[in-house]
Amino acid sequence: MATQYPPHTITRLRELVSALPDADRARFERVYEVSTAEGRLHAPDAMVPWIESTFGELASVQTQRIVRVSNLVTGEGTLFNELRARRPVRSALQTESGLGSALQDDPWANPIHATPEDTFGRLSNAHGVTAANVAKYDAVHSIIVFSEPDPLAFTRESVVAHLALAHDWLRAAHHDDVGARYPYIMWNCLWRAGGSIVHGHTQVSLARGRHYAKIERLRADALRYREANGVSYFDDLAAIHASLGLAHQVGGVSVLANLTPLKEKECILIANAADGALGGALFDVLRVYRNALGVRSFNVGMLLPPMAETKESWEGFPVVVRVVDRGSLETRTSDIGGMEMFAESVVAADPFAVHQALVTEGA
Repeated sequence: MATQYPPHTITRLRELVSALPDADRARFERVYEVSTAEGRLHAPDAMVPWIESTFGELASVQTQRIVRVSNLVTGEGTLFNELRARRPVRSALQTESGLGSALQDDPWANPIHATPEDTFGRLSNAHGVTAANVAKYDAVHSIIVFSEPDPLAFTRESVVAHLALAHDWLRAAHHDDVGARYPYIMWNCLWRAGGSIVHGHTQVSLARGRHYAKIERLRADALRYREANGVSYFDDLAAIHASLGLAHQVGGVSVLANLTPLKEKECILIANAADGALGGALFDVLRVYRNALGVRSFNVGMLLPPMAETKESWEGFPVVVRVVDRGSLETRTSDIGGMEMFAESVVAADPFAVHQALVTEGA
């Protein structure tokens, strides 16, 4: 008996693309390539009860559809296993983070006395204060320490305020060191995402000479795409996802459930400016992650164009935010292995299910 798939899932991406109007399909094929294959195995009789109790039906395990999506512009790619992608996204019934014990010995309970400051001083607002990073990963690198220690107790107001303070710091740091002009903002929420301290915080940095490697690669790829096709790569990226029902607009910000996610549930936000509208849209995504999708640890990366003139062209480069779920706080198994490090991402979450949750929950 053939496996029946819902009408809009990653397992049916090739059929969905084939059904697009000609112009939409041509745009998709400028950016993406999709292939499918079947993985087969033979399960011993002793395993059948476990397989059926875990996955439901033996046939779905013995013949598994693998979908591979490749971004021809950026070189990114993701492998989806339909056996995993078909599983429903489960809502979290409890939204409390349960991090009280982890915050009992909070080293940043009093950040003014527990953290160093930048040579140009501290900046602050109602929701945070800046601090120089003790172990810098770049020469111009600091943190925004949240006033609310619990990193999962964020609100719309606090997320917007954190981003505003980050931009205040970027301007001050650039003024202090005019050669540092390539900005980056990131939020590693909890230990699964690489956060070494539980107390909520974001990190800000400015590179010199050229942007950080992956951001520079994206700029160069997007420029080549514009030169070859006469249109914006980012506009096409948003239009492709919208044509497949994987994108929507929030206050002028495009919110995409990424077709080639780096890891689980990745969303991309594209905006013309890093303003309050973008902060609000980011909050909406994170709220759905936390309240509906059960996400407790995540990475946020904000890719920004330079703060001053550069020799290379950044024309048409928007503000791009990438958000990725990093898995359960209770598991000791890393979500990043040899495939993700050196080959290609392997992902379980179906982008169509992720986007449905965003729309249903009002992100």
